[in-house]
Amino acid sequence: MNILFLTTAHNSLSQRLLIELTERGHKITVSIADGEAAMLGAVARENPDLIIAPMLKAAIPEEIWSKRVCLIVHPGIMGDRGPSSLDWAIAEGAPRWGVTVLQAAAEMDAGPIWASHEFPLPQVADAKGSLYRNEVTEAAVKGVLEAVEKFESRRFRPVPLDYARPEMRGRLRPTMAQKDRAIDWARDRTDEVVRKLRAADSAPGVLDSIFGLPVFLYGAHNEDRLKGAPGAVIAQRDGAICRATVDGAVWITHLKLKREASHDADRRFAKQGYAYCDAEFRPISGIKLPATQILGPLMRGVPEAVLPVVAELDCRSYREIRYVERDGVGHIYFDFYNGAMSTEQCYRLRDAFLFARSRPTRVIVLQGGKDFFSNGIHLNVIEAADDPAVESWRNINAIDDVVYEILNTMSHIVVASLRGNAGAGGAILALAADKVFARDGVVFNPHYKGMGGLYGSEYWTYVLPRRVGAPRAQELTEACRPMGTDEAKRIGFVDGVFAGDVAGFERQVAAQAASIASRGDFWNLLRDKHERRVNDERAKPLAAYRAEELAKMKVNFFGPDAAYHRARENFVFKGRAPAAKADRSSAPERLSHAV
Repeated sequence: MNILFLTTAHNSLSQRLLIELTERGHKITVSIADGEAAMLGAVARENPDLIIAPMLKAAIPEEIWSKRVCLIVHPGIMGDRGPSSLDWAIAEGAPRWGVTVLQAAAEMDAGPIWASHEFPLPQVADAKGSLYRNEVTEAAVKGVLEAVEKFESRRFRPVPLDYARPEMRGRLRPTMAQKDRAIDWARDRTDEVVRKLRAADSAPGVLDSIFGLPVFLYGAHNEDRLKGAPGAVIAQRDGAICRATVDGAVWITHLKLKREASHDADRRFAKQGYAYCDAEFRPISGIKLPATQILGPLMRGVPEAVLPVVAELDCRSYREIRYVERDGVGHIYFDFYNGAMSTEQCYRLRDAFLFARSRPTRVIVLQGGKDFFSNGIHLNVIEAADDPAVESWRNINAIDDVVYEILNTMSHIVVASLRGNAGAGGAILALAADKVFARDGVVFNPHYKGMGGLYGSEYWTYVLPRRVGAPRAQELTEACRPMGTDEAKRIGFVDGVFAGDVAGFERQVAAQAASIASRGDFWNLLRDKHERRVNDERAKPLAAYRAEELAKMKVNFFGPDAAYHRARENFVFKGRAPAAKADRSSAPERLSHAV
């Protein structure tokens, strides 16, 4: 069939659905539906057999849904209606939730139902964005595939929305407002604070005030040991802040300054004794950033709560990177918010890897986050830098350093374990490992050009062709399309794909790694690996690959064409004009000061 996607953004769900339906022989066209005219134009142009809206914030015009079947993917149980479905489910601690595929009609979310699938919610649920990328996505895939089959059969009649039916357990809910999300630091217990924060993550965040600044809060993690006056900022760690609650504390990893707040930020700082000349600090509004970067000098005096990557914990806390040894295998767990890796995070990951490489183990497993393995350089941090071009250069060199150390590891077999999606340099980072295993359903975007024609680095010109061949490598990087695990396994991008949930996938990867570590011919594996690397180095040194890639990146960052900088700004601000900020343009000659 010819299927048209009308979607507000081509996000992880729409990409996964595109992959699944394409694998089943359907022709999929994706249209970014930013208004009624765009939707009408796409339908007239494509003349689709079926329209699917994986994630649509605007109503489909009656001129379309009255003439064609339009299936809406709604993240709620049957009968649930409204734009804040997941928000309410998490905030109220619903034991189960689901996804319903329904037909567009005059009333929003009130059309007849084609399919519905449910899943359990834990007592303290994951963040909304994480649920969306995992449980919601899996239920949505089942529901859409079921609905498409029913549509093809031409015999199915969708079930009308009827609240008299016992299975219609949902109801119409209003948009969740900030007053519904507000935290009372003097009364709310830690689990309640975490629940409110996770119900608003990754958007819109919970509006609050820290040191007099109006900010949105993101990235909540329980803290069981640290204590203080409720609401006080009592510690910091790796860019996150810890705020005390009435019965404990909560870590908050990211903040976003309210957009209109940037104009009076200087006045607020002055009231607290900080002048602009103090570290030349001006927070940028509208960008989600590590919490301490937003607060800047206001964090002076807040103690660092250092937590080594090897520390064993018998309580809940927050850390981005941890190291665990089991069965001759060193596991490096790293989980960066939205998969973005800043310069400092790359340094920390490199240091953790070097530590793991110093241990008397045989295998190192790089265990990325549940939602994302990695998405490469940190565009938000780059955008907020005084000189984004220089920070881009620092960041790409830092992630190159991580890849370099992995490629030059001759003492261990390195395994990349992809529990979540991977994009750009993060997808290439995984290919530096000797073995790459992915969870079934992971989406790969191993390309850079969509970011203003960015060339890319991370030694991709070496690691990608050696796995998939030069012609396929060029196609993957030029086409800028998502790739599923079936194709990735078929072309050699990954070595194995394991089905099941995240916990089950981790067990299977751990078993594979332990099996490699216990092999009787393990030293032969290392010898063969070393010989391949020596031969490759003789043919073309790694330094040459890096120099060639970075020469192209230098032009992207510092050259006369600002396409990368425009694309990055558009991505960071989601197409909205950024708040006024100082001229932070970088002249090419300033490169010498950054390297």
